[in-house]
Amino acid sequence: MINAPVLTPVLLNAARVLVPFVISFSVGMLIAPFLTHFLYKFRAWKKRGGKGNGMGDKNGTPLFDELHKEREVSTPRMGGLLVWGGVLVTVAGLMLLGTIFDGPFSLLNFVNRGQTWLPLTALVVGGLTGFLDDFLEITRSNGGLRLRWRLSIVAVFGAFAGWWFYAKLGVSSVGLPFIGSLQLGPLFILFFVFVTLAIYASGVIDGIDGLAGGVFAIIFMAYAAIGFAQNQIALAGFAATVAGAVFAFLWFNVPPARFYLSETGSMALTLALAVTAFSADTLGGGVGVSVLPIIAFPLTATVVTNAIQVIAKKVFKKKVFRIAPIHHHFEAIGWPPYKVTMRYWIITIMGSIFGIALALLK
Repeated sequence: MINAPVLTPVLLNAARVLVPFVISFSVGMLIAPFLTHFLYKFRAWKKRGGKGNGMGDKNGTPLFDELHKEREVSTPRMGGLLVWGGVLVTVAGLMLLGTIFDGPFSLLNFVNRGQTWLPLTALVVGGLTGFLDDFLEITRSNGGLRLRWRLSIVAVFGAFAGWWFYAKLGVSSVGLPFIGSLQLGPLFILFFVFVTLAIYASGVIDGIDGLAGGVFAIIFMAYAAIGFAQNQIALAGFAATVAGAVFAFLWFNVPPARFYLSETGSMALTLALAVTAFSADTLGGGVGVSVLPIIAFPLTATVVTNAIQVIAKKVFKKKVFRIAPIHHHFEAIGWPPYKVTMRYWIITIMGSIFGIALALLK
């Protein structure tokens, strides 16, 4: 008789990460047709194209409007519901199966206080706030939730999350490659708020079919790898589950996009990414935050080029880029959207590999 092979701890942990990834992708693929029907039935798209409609740009954005004027008023928003909805369905299903059936199913449940409560909370808070913004966007002609309110919510959540790490989890430092921990003391909370706001600002990368989906999916897979290497299997399972749901969204977001990620998706992902990066830092004996600008280089470029453009316009009364952030600049100078998207995917893959290497070497 041939004995069944016994899984080693490494293989078992790998299964605990990869199985939720596959499940969340499958759940997302199943949700998509129903979401599509709902969004098109209720015409869940912007009533007026462009950015000069309550988004903080009173002077309008003629170049951007020219590039995107038709798609913005005919393609539904709220595609991000597939992402965080798929994650929550997967989480609930695994928790239920783990309760009913002991054994392997209980091992797949990655929800715990130390590693995943806060990332899940970030995903839900961002998703619901973004959903409100999208709802107002598609039901009014003067924009969604005002930017200052969204920034306030992000800042308050960042302060709460930073306090949770500092007071509840005993984290007051960040890891630096080859150097070690940098102690921040109570300033850790302010640093957490700053990083969360910066990552949220990168959410405007959702502007070309397939761009944001591919970038975020790769980034979360990178943090799944880092969490796995740190033996934070629950955190790795969460990151992989998010990546699986984003890949399902990407299936329907490649050109021509069936729906857009929009604020309910980008806000959920950026808040969850901020908490995930900090969770993969000193909490796991690693350097999750300091490698974030490398792993998420397209997000970094998005924030930096936006800042450069704003400063140049206010101080020097002239623009550095034809359109900011820079992925729209590439469109404006003649790059086809698919070329921008695929090159961003390549850059994210390369940055993720380099960032993972730094995180492992530390």
